[in-house]
Amino acid sequence: MSFSQTTGDNVTQTIIALEKNALEKWNQGDPDEYLALSADNVTYFDPSIERRLDGLEALKKYYEPVRGLVHVSKYEMLDPQVCASEGMAVLTYNLHSYLDSGVSKWNCTEVYKLEKDGKWKIVHTHWSYIKPELK
Repeated sequence: MSFSQTTGDNVTQTIIALEKNALEKWNQGDPDEYLALSADNVTYFDPSIERRLDGLEALKKYYEPVRGLVHVSKYEMLDPQVCASEGMAVLTYNLHSYLDSGVSKWNCTEVYKLEKDGKWKIVHTHWSYIKPELK
């Protein structure tokens, strides 16, 4: 199976819509949409953890302490790009989250896999700061 331009466009629109929906929930302190999108064998990196998280249960434990604490008034998903082929899609974008304390700027990479049931699931997430201050 190969993706035609139309199919590729549909995949791009679908993946970006899934991500935006999850971001909007996250911005209200609700991680459940990201958890629902994550595969059982998801892997996860972000700058606040030393090692990769492996599996949905580990991700649930990681997200639970911040439930209800995230309050983003506005966000911008900048330059989202989806590269897709035969049941896999990689989404990359920059995220600007506007908080009371200022703007938080992130790089994001999400790897989505098309499951047998026809649903896209995140199998890998990687967050990093845009131009972090290095010590």
